[in-house]
Formats: sequence, C-alpha cells, structure tokens
Amino acid sequence: MNKLQTRSVLGYELVGIVFIIILGSIFHFTFELSGHQPIIGVFSAVNESVWEHFKLAFWPAVAYAIFEYKFLKKSTNNFFSAKTVGIYLMPIVIAVLFYMYTAILGEDLLIMDILTFVIAVIVGQLSSYKLLVSNELPRKTEKISLLALIILGLAFVLFTFYPPHLSIFRDPVTGNYGIT
Repeated sequence: MNKLQTRSVLGYELVGIVFIIILGSIFHFTFELSGHQPIIGVFSAVNESVWEHFKLAFWPAVAYAIFEYKFLKKSTNNFFSAKTVGIYLMPIVIAVLFYMYTAILGEDLLIMDILTFVIAVIVGQLSSYKLLVSNELPRKTEKISLLALIILGLAFVLFTFYPPHLSIFRDPVTGNYGIT
C-alpha cells in the first residue's frame, strides 16, 4: 500500500470517528424520543446502564463500516478483522475507563462519560486503521471476525429485551434492566 492509499484509509477512519460520535450521541436520546418504540431500543440506549451505552458506539460503528466497505474492500487488508477489532475495543475501552474513573472519583460525571465515549471511539477507529494497512492475515480470520461481529450484534438485540441481572445491565437511575 502506498502513502496516498494509507492516507486515504486514515481519512476514512478519522471521518468515522466524527460520524460514530455524532450518531452515537443522537442514539442516546432516540429511544425516549420515539416514545419507547422497541425497534428503536435495539439500536439506542433504553436506559442508563453501562451495557446500553455500548450500543451507542456499536451500531454507528457498524453502520459506518458498511458504508466504508464499498470504498475500502479492495484497497485494504483484513477489512472485517480490522472493523471487528475496532468495534470490540470500543465497549471494552468504555467499560475500563468508566469503572476506573468511577472507582477513583466515587461517582460518575457526565463530562467524564462523554470523554470516555470519545476516547473509546478514537481507540477503536485507530486500531481498525492499523489493521487495515497491515499485512494480510489468514483468510479464515476474516470469516471468524465477521461471525464475532454478528454475535455481538445479536447480543445487543437479545440483551435489550432479556438482559442478565448483572450490574453492567442495571440502570443506576431506576434499578431496572433492559426495556421496561
């Protein structure tokens, strides 16, 4: 891959950061604005639990990856692996940073939540970029990655309606789980 192609891929990933942050921020409010429509809840946060905030990065990142595929599939390596790693990293970073800062401060703060989300998206997209421009991975890695991404998407759908009664799924404001 030459420098121009590498810069082009980086440009797509940087635009993706902005796209995911904006759409994810909108998705924070769409469930309530929809009058609590269950289909909207699949893609939006249905409560203030940590798990529901993962969806704010996941679905916009998937949407952007679908858009990118048309433009990058032939000029990059490891497309599905790169997107899967980046998309999986976003909720991991959100969880690590959220639990770390709340353990230190003893409370959650809106500005820290926003910053955590932004950092997670940046880490995910830049990690994706590194894999997109790296050497090609074994072909089966692409298939496994796509399957892993589908499984995570199905988990978001399932746990919107049937969340386990674990603290990560609990709305700290209402004490409820999932759609109520």
